[in-house]
Amino acid sequence: MLLAEMSLFEIISNATYGALAGVALWGLYCIVIVWSRVNQKRFKSEEEQDFFMDDVEQMLAGGDFEGVTEYCEGDKRAVAQIVGMAVEHREMGYKKARTFVMDRFQRDVMSDVEYRLSWVSTVIKSAPMIGLFGTVFGMMGAFETLATSESVEPSALASDINIALRTTACGLAIAIPLMILVANVNIRIAKMEDLVGAGLVRFMTVYREALSKYSSSRGGTAASTVEPMTSQSRVE
Repeated sequence: MLLAEMSLFEIISNATYGALAGVALWGLYCIVIVWSRVNQKRFKSEEEQDFFMDDVEQMLAGGDFEGVTEYCEGDKRAVAQIVGMAVEHREMGYKKARTFVMDRFQRDVMSDVEYRLSWVSTVIKSAPMIGLFGTVFGMMGAFETLATSESVEPSALASDINIALRTTACGLAIAIPLMILVANVNIRIAKMEDLVGAGLVRFMTVYREALSKYSSSRGGTAASTVEPMTSQSRVE
C-alpha cells in the first residue's frame, strides 16, 4: 500500500539513498579489513623486527632450523611467516625456496590487500555517480511537477530539488573520506613493504650461509657413511 501511494520519482530517490548507504558500508568494511590486515602483517617498529631477526640469525648460525620453525610458528606477521616457510622448505635449495616464499607473500598477503583496495576505489568512483543519478531524477520530478500544474507552489518543488541536491552531497560525503582513508592505508602498506623488504634482505643473507653449512654437513655425513662400507667390501 505504501509503495502504491508513492510516485516513481519518490521510489527511485529512496532507492538511491539505499544504494548510497550500501556502497558506503561496503567501502568502510573493506577499509577496516585492509587496515587490520596490514596491522596484523607488519611489525610495530623497525626495532621490534630487528629484535626478531637477531633471534633468527642466532638460531640459523647454530644450524637450529627446527628452532626457527618453532619460533615462527603461530606468528601472523609477514616476515615471520616467510622465514618459517623458507626454513621448512630448505630442501628445495636457496633459489627455489626464495622464489616460493616471495610468491606466497604476494599471493596470500598483497593480493588480498590489493583486492580489497580495488573495491574501495570502485566505491569512491561509484558513490558520486549514484548521487548524480538521484540528482537527475530529483530534477525530473521537479520538472514533472511544473508540467502537470498550472500554478506551482514553491514548497511543491522544494521536495524534488532537495532530493536532487542531497543525493549528490551524500555521494561526495562518502567518496571524500574514503579517499583520505585509502591514502592513509597506502602509506601504511608502503611502510609494511619497506619493513618486509629490509627483513627479507637480512634474512636471505643469513639463510644462504646457513643452507651452505647445512648442505656441507649433510654431504659430510653421507661420505662418512659410505666410506666404511667401501672399506668393508674391500676387506671381504
